[in-house]
Amino acid sequence: MPDLLVGVDQEAGAPRAHAEARAAALMRDADESTIVQLLPAERAKAFIDAVIAIAMTLLILPLMESAAELDDNDGAGEWFSKHQSQIITFVISFVIIGSFWFGHHRVFAHVERMSQTLLWLSLGWLLTIVWLPVPTALTGRAADGSSGVVLIYIGSMLAAGAMWLLIRIYLGNAPRLHDLTGAQVRGGVGDGLASVILFAAAGVLTALVPSVGYYSLFVMFLSGAVQWGVAPLLRRWTPADGTANQSAVSDDT
Repeated sequence: MPDLLVGVDQEAGAPRAHAEARAAALMRDADESTIVQLLPAERAKAFIDAVIAIAMTLLILPLMESAAELDDNDGAGEWFSKHQSQIITFVISFVIIGSFWFGHHRVFAHVERMSQTLLWLSLGWLLTIVWLPVPTALTGRAADGSSGVVLIYIGSMLAAGAMWLLIRIYLGNAPRLHDLTGAQVRGGVGDGLASVILFAAAGVLTALVPSVGYYSLFVMFLSGAVQWGVAPLLRRWTPADGTANQSAVSDDT
């Protein structure tokens, strides 16, 4: 009889133990599961796309203002000559923000969940993107080739690249949020690290040789070589493959 009672107690305790284990797992995932309910990944992606689109649109406003001030006696050629540096920085900013957006779209197509940390990192990155129209506009208010303005401009690019790199590193340590492979994560971090290094190099070059101006940004064409150089350092880091799809299946079951 005592043995029978023990067996009954064990059978009754099994569902309780399972429920307790499930509750513990839910508590561990509180940061992720709670934020998913508040702000699904798709809503965050749409919000980020909208902010980037607005930032890209704001880039053209200083040129629109200067074009509206064009006198009847001034020709189009004179206007282009007068605002040459402003036009160059507009094109550079548009291309770079577009490149950031393309990279974000390509990576976040694999992101299924948004943790609180990822949301704050994304907001920090958006802050640097929204700021870019300001240094772009400064080029129209300062002397052509002013090293101070160029350094502010390149520093803004560096800040955006650094925040994007932090997002890539965080995703490497949060496999439950995405379905990227470890190799894809490591390659993305290498790409982001190369951009940060080259933006920093452009800033140093401008500080040492002010006359080079915005042409220092041509070092960005060395991205492939820098990625190749940092690749051996990143081989020591082995981020896990993303498990977002597996987590979604387990949650449904």
